[in-house]
Amino acid sequence: MSDSDNALQSAADQIERALADVASRPEVKGFFDPATYTVTYVVSDPVAKEAAIVDSVLDYDPASGRTSYASADRVIDYVISQNMKVKWLLETHAHADHLSAAPYIQEKLGGKIAIGEHIVTVQNVFGKLFNAGTEFQRDGSDFDALFSDGDQFSIGNLPVTVLHVPGHTPACIAYVIGDAVFVGDTMFMPDYGTARADFPGGDARQLFQSLRRILKLPAETRLFMCHDYLPEGRDEYVWETTVAAEREGNIHAHDGIGEDEFVQMREARDATLDMPRLILPSVQVNMRAGHMPPAEDNGVVYLKMPVNAV
Repeated sequence: MSDSDNALQSAADQIERALADVASRPEVKGFFDPATYTVTYVVSDPVAKEAAIVDSVLDYDPASGRTSYASADRVIDYVISQNMKVKWLLETHAHADHLSAAPYIQEKLGGKIAIGEHIVTVQNVFGKLFNAGTEFQRDGSDFDALFSDGDQFSIGNLPVTVLHVPGHTPACIAYVIGDAVFVGDTMFMPDYGTARADFPGGDARQLFQSLRRILKLPAETRLFMCHDYLPEGRDEYVWETTVAAEREGNIHAHDGIGEDEFVQMREARDATLDMPRLILPSVQVNMRAGHMPPAEDNGVVYLKMPVNAV
């Protein structure tokens, strides 16, 4: 059995144990940010009162270049109200649609900031694009921890298994926490489909393989999306589904869709999509684990705006 197969089998075994034991199931609280359509999660062991925060949001106004903290403060207030201890600040990937609030939350609540080890690929690509100086190491050291496929850790008594699920970006990972999987941007609710795969390092064929990997998990597995965009015909934002529902109804990747068919659809669709509104500020910050670039000699922090870059 390959290392990849071993990681998936470990995740599946963990989920089966959690499905059989309520105490092994995490409590999950989602916080939806309508400005970026992003869901931040507080995932906790209700007995040990330990928690992880997944994919936090720093509010950013691109017109003024100002940041604010209302979205992050909602999460912080909830954690404090529940008397939880934050152990981890988890990123599923270097987001292109919002800035991470992980350093701000870390300052308030503690915890280690973590992402997948392939963030170094993203750092090298975008470090060159933004002409980051030698202060930007491009080795993942801005993060407190880098995870490999199959890595395991815990939140209180809850087991966590990491799955590498590239395609949307080369660094995407999913966190299997008890019976719940936090899939990042790899897939969306069944009526919205799947992530784009046209960012640098993205690959539609890899995305299909990552989707099928997640969808091999037990049917009852809870899946938590990083975004919801309210497709036509639905009037309420939702972000939780199951493996069974995705296999039956995902409009891009339900059972029966072949790899070549998916790749053709995904590449054609991606060619029609505009870049995310916040991609340029987001990537500059998120490749640094949510930290801003260093201030220049006038004491001001700047985010670069490439013009006509290839």
